[in-house]
Amino acid sequence: MAEFLESDIFKWVVLPMLIFLARMCDVTLGTLRNVFISKGLRRVVPVLGFFEVLIWLISIRQIMKYLDNPMCYLGFAGGFSMGTYVGMLVERKLALGMQVLRIITEKESKALIHALQKNNFGITIIDGHGAKGPVKIILTIVKRADIQKVLQLIKLHCPQAFYSVEDTKMARQGVFPTQEARTMDYFRRIFTFNQQK
Repeated sequence: MAEFLESDIFKWVVLPMLIFLARMCDVTLGTLRNVFISKGLRRVVPVLGFFEVLIWLISIRQIMKYLDNPMCYLGFAGGFSMGTYVGMLVERKLALGMQVLRIITEKESKALIHALQKNNFGITIIDGHGAKGPVKIILTIVKRADIQKVLQLIKLHCPQAFYSVEDTKMARQGVFPTQEARTMDYFRRIFTFNQQK
């Protein structure tokens, strides 16, 4: 074992790969930590922070030990880039938080309104006036995990509707579809490989 740790294969191939993986993990955790802070989910943040810094210390120690090895620098930088990418993918899969959806339509919107109510999405309807005449403005706040379902309903019932989506930090006393086992649902979304559009 000692021979392997001193070999060129370990120094130039295995060690940079280990540094790459460690850095990828710690940056992924850092990205998720920031997302959880912004979404108000603060209980898990200290745990993520602990493991993030622990992994970072292990990887930086190896860099300092092998300062003459440029492959370690490449592994460190590559791990940072990959960790940022993986963190964004995991955050997208978790679909934490809520979003405000504004739907503006000039056409008949009764079918869309009925479909949203049938699926237990809380809506507010406002009569408005757009550039081309009278419009209906439908406002709803949905969980990010449900946004694709709402967009499918819009496409089915009002394909010409204009809509905009933006994040919201908090909503209170709304009407939302019921979901059970939220924690397991988060893990299921992480390991499901169909991409959200």
